[in-house]
Amino acid sequence: MLATIDLRGRAGDATPLDYRTVVPRAVVDVEAALSVVRPVCDDVAARGEAALRELSERFDRVVPASFRVPAEAMDAAVEHLDPELRSAFELSIARRREVCAAELGPAAVDVDLAPGARVTQRMVPVERVGLYVPGGLAPLASSVIMNVVPAQVAGCRSIAVTSPPQREFGGLPHPSILAVCRMLGVEEVYAVGGAQAVAMFAYGVPGLCEPVDMVTGPGNIYVVAAKRLLRGRVSIDSEAGPTEILVLADATADPALVAADLVSQAEHDPLAASVLVTDSEALAQRVQDVLGDQVAATKHAERVRTSMGGRQSAVVLVDDLEQGLAVANGYAAEHLEVQTADAPAVATRVTNAGAVFVGPWSPVSLGDYSAGSTHVLPTGGCACHSSGLNVKSFLKAMHVVTYDRDALAEVARRVEVFAEAEDLPGHARAVAARFDGAGPESDGSDR
Repeated sequence: MLATIDLRGRAGDATPLDYRTVVPRAVVDVEAALSVVRPVCDDVAARGEAALRELSERFDRVVPASFRVPAEAMDAAVEHLDPELRSAFELSIARRREVCAAELGPAAVDVDLAPGARVTQRMVPVERVGLYVPGGLAPLASSVIMNVVPAQVAGCRSIAVTSPPQREFGGLPHPSILAVCRMLGVEEVYAVGGAQAVAMFAYGVPGLCEPVDMVTGPGNIYVVAAKRLLRGRVSIDSEAGPTEILVLADATADPALVAADLVSQAEHDPLAASVLVTDSEALAQRVQDVLGDQVAATKHAERVRTSMGGRQSAVVLVDDLEQGLAVANGYAAEHLEVQTADAPAVATRVTNAGAVFVGPWSPVSLGDYSAGSTHVLPTGGCACHSSGLNVKSFLKAMHVVTYDRDALAEVARRVEVFAEAEDLPGHARAVAARFDGAGPESDGSDR
């Protein structure tokens, strides 16, 4: 079912392997999507709610009675929530909040560089954030938690959530999404999806939605393209691509568990990537054998087959664990599972991954819901330079500089020399002016 890429015996090749390109990614052309979303975003900016109504009819085939979801609808969603599902939501919220609180760290750090010379770094929350929750192939209520909780813990003053309207629910977002919003105390929720939702947040819609400072959350390629287009007007978290899992396994791994974890991510999207990297040909064969039955039995079998048959999914055979780690770090997976002997020690050698899941009892599915970790993670190899969405994503580092007269006097001449070297005499003069009789509390004395 999965294609095989055999790297064994190639360590001594004259041309070194580029482990970043061993497994190709699915083709996702965000640039092409920009031509589709640009007129959509421009329309929302120009015509506001009237444009949202036309675009909702065009793309979602339903126009909500109100784009802002009424409080009564969220109350009803909680009231009708299955008790077991509510318990699952509550556990996920509690664990994510606990981890976020630990991530927060000090609100300010003071550095005293000399007597009277202090630089303070303040961590200041983004004022207003707009959080996008997908509602296409799967209504991701979990994404509400992963977006809202860190924003709340960070201290964001204003939080708005949007999710596509659903025809089967009368133009409202999925009830489970509304229920989680209500459980988290989010009062501002919109039934708007796609690129038009990102535009609504970025530009604001008079009488409906105030503009935000930051947009976060995963979505389809048109949501991603809109985030790229409007980045700069608003901050964004990332350009999320199709989900991906890489399982690094050896002969000690359970093939049924490896197969189940590969299937779990493949069911997200036909472009999802499921990759097994192993030094055990026997394990690779057993996983392939097990996959046939598991895929046939899963609800979204056709979607899984498409994903696993794509160029982005494969079994990669390596000489040893050392080469396996090189492949894993080169690929920089969104989700990386380590199912090897002494998995904790192996996991410490992973340098590039959105999140690492250690051992057979830590499946990616746990991280998607109730591990306490974030599931909004970098895709497409971006884990080599980017982090998943967390509390610090919603915080700005602000430096506060406080020098007294003596502290400035100590460095003044060096500031002036530096400024003059850059041909910025006004900079030098701004310092000198404080000591030539024009400055505050100046006594005209030399520095």
